[in-house]
Amino acid sequence: MGFVLRWVCAFGLLTATFNPTEYNYATWVRDFGRENLSVAVLLGLLLMIGYIIYLRATLRSIGGFGMMLVLAVVSASLWVLYDFKVLRLDNASANVWLALAALSLVLGIGLSWSHVRRNLSGQADMDDVDD
Repeated sequence: MGFVLRWVCAFGLLTATFNPTEYNYATWVRDFGRENLSVAVLLGLLLMIGYIIYLRATLRSIGGFGMMLVLAVVSASLWVLYDFKVLRLDNASANVWLALAALSLVLGIGLSWSHVRRNLSGQADMDDVDD
């Protein structure tokens, strides 16, 4: 359940920033940001805090190479689904949603990896050890 919650939160962070609908931060700032500059800055800072938390934890747990590896596995999985005609890529909106799901999966795995490694190996990260 912990991983699913982290993944859903990462998906929420990414989709709150941008998605193919009109309900996202990027579209709102483009259309109404000038009239509500203080709100736009506040929401932008809150989104930035979320990204810093996710990216810092992901880079510390799996690193840049791990992020690329997870993204490569997700991309290869989508390629297999496309080859077996389970997935179609002719809808641009659906492609954006797939990209958001793939990126959120990378962030969710990155945020959860320390927990997985500790459970599998029994070894704690240096950050997890109490003094």
